[in-house]
Amino acid sequence: MTIEFDDFMKVDIRAGTITAVDDFPEARKPAWKLTIDFGEQIGVKKSSAQITGLYCKDDLIGRQVMAVVNFPPRQIGPFLSEVLTLGAANEDGHVVLLGLDHNVPNGSRMH
Repeated sequence: MTIEFDDFMKVDIRAGTITAVDDFPEARKPAWKLTIDFGEQIGVKKSSAQITGLYCKDDLIGRQVMAVVNFPPRQIGPFLSEVLTLGAANEDGHVVLLGLDHNVPNGSRMH
């Protein structure tokens, strides 16, 4: 399936820095509750991420990630996930976060 470039540009993908990681024992699949700072324009947002297979809390604090910031919030059990943190599954099915080789200002849009 192909889409038009203008449709792709409607998806707002931004860089943000993880500032807090909390347990999410109520999740059906193991997940972390992430707090991500996207800078002044977007602010601090929450995300549920099924990344416990490869990442411990200490690995995540201060790490920049990419996330879709313009989807509607999604209720996941008792938690409201405000952004979709992006990743891809490896050969074992564990999610590997999409990240950056170099830091950029929080809120920077993907080009």
